[in-house]
Amino acid sequence: MRSSVCLGAMAPLFSLLVPLSALAAGVDKTHGVAPNLLSHYVPLKTASSPGTWKCLDGSKEILWSSVNDDYCDCPDGSDEPGTGACPNSTLYCINEGHIGSSIPASRVNDGLCEAECCDGSDELPGVCPNVCKEVGEAYRKVQEEQRKIRKKGSKIRSSYISFAQKEKKRLEGVIETSTQEIAVREKEVERLRDLVEQSESLSAAALEHRKASPLYETLIAHSNALKSLQREHKKHLEREKELGNILDALRTGYNPNYQDMAVLEAVRGWESLAGLPHINDVGKEEEESDEGAVVKAEEEEEEMDDDEWTAEELEKDLDNLLKTDYVSLLLEHDKHVNSPMTESILFELSSYLPDSLVPQYEAFRDTLVSWLQMLGVIRGGVAQENAGEDSKLRQKLNDAEHSLRQANDEKRKAEKDLNELFDREHYGAEGEWKKLEKTCLEKEVGDYTYEVCLFDEARQKPNKGGQTFSLGKFRSWNPDVQPDDPAYYTKQVYNAGAKCWNGPNRSVMLLLSCGTENTIHTVAEPEKCEYHFTGTSPALCLPLAETAEGKKDEL
Repeated sequence: MRSSVCLGAMAPLFSLLVPLSALAAGVDKTHGVAPNLLSHYVPLKTASSPGTWKCLDGSKEILWSSVNDDYCDCPDGSDEPGTGACPNSTLYCINEGHIGSSIPASRVNDGLCEAECCDGSDELPGVCPNVCKEVGEAYRKVQEEQRKIRKKGSKIRSSYISFAQKEKKRLEGVIETSTQEIAVREKEVERLRDLVEQSESLSAAALEHRKASPLYETLIAHSNALKSLQREHKKHLEREKELGNILDALRTGYNPNYQDMAVLEAVRGWESLAGLPHINDVGKEEEESDEGAVVKAEEEEEEMDDDEWTAEELEKDLDNLLKTDYVSLLLEHDKHVNSPMTESILFELSSYLPDSLVPQYEAFRDTLVSWLQMLGVIRGGVAQENAGEDSKLRQKLNDAEHSLRQANDEKRKAEKDLNELFDREHYGAEGEWKKLEKTCLEKEVGDYTYEVCLFDEARQKPNKGGQTFSLGKFRSWNPDVQPDDPAYYTKQVYNAGAKCWNGPNRSVMLLLSCGTENTIHTVAEPEKCEYHFTGTSPALCLPLAETAEGKKDEL
């Protein structure tokens, strides 16, 4: 009993000891031939050369019996499709019950069961079992699951395409409305510009005289000084941010056991300035730390005069202040200074007179004021009114030009968005990615949450407080293939992120596949500060195509 079992187990080994040439005599002439070449593997039926066969490259004619005889006769190796005798040939495994596949001759009859040939046809009979039924069933199960995902995902993708079509109509409407609005506003600007030029040409000399006043010159000097201070302030803010990044990286990356007092003092100084706990004390005595932070914040709060601007007001309102039209302001100032005071007895006397005398009094008052202005006793009158009108006209022109610029900007933006909407290099040929613009996906890994906002920016956010680092801004789709390749939309590149300590700028490669949700599955860092995200999106789920028989295609 035991000996028979052993002999059965040794059968594959005994088959390897039999000369291949002896076994080749029993190999079918079409063994290893791909289905599309079967018609070429028949003997020639001519009177001059019966029982012969011609190599597929036409270079040689051999006996039909030499096909699959384990001896390479044809230069192209086509006479040995099933034995592996020719190094440049391939063997086709039928894999009934699964999917056919081809392997190179070097892997035929090597004693190893190739996964591509689940029917065992790559080896001599008895060496490899036929497992195509099991493999095929498992494969079809996986394919069916993927088909369901793809079917559901393609419906969501269709809604993305519908969104793009609606966005197209909206943008076309914006462009049409903006075009009409621009035409109207251009005429209005032209009309106001002519009026301003006519008005200002009459008072240019007077205006230049006013602009030579110490008040106006001081205002301009203050404005220029504020612009210079604002520019320098922004430079300092940028330097402070970069220095903060460097010190944060030093704080989290240095070895506290390495007794370098200069580094330790730098870290301690930064933690004190930034109000951060010592890196070794993070997570300890949180309540005390919170109380300390509140006390410190209260200590550092500075008292301000009522008229002083807060940091928030400087950030929001300083730009508007620097855009002030100082010429208009100067003219309004002159008008205000030279206008009659409301408390003057000359103008208030009418309130004490009987109603029957008021009209005569007002006529006398106006005549007297006109004489006094003509004699130079008081200032004001026509010249001041003209100056005020010039200022109002100039303001109307400025407002009209501003509205025209806004309309032009809105039109240009709409045209740009429309051009990119169905551009293969932006949102896809059908606009299927537009819906996901700036959609943010997150994945929590350890102490960090990794976020990527599609077509915008990727970030690394600490879960326990600290600085958020930019991992890069959207640069392009897959740079390794052309836009007409389906793989083009399976990869997004984000680069030029925050610089690593003693390393490169951070970057992200986002690898996507078809799925029913927009999500990130994994986050890895194969190289320092170079991150790989994997995820899914319905935008990649192409619809299932109908075959000629009306069946769904295989994935």
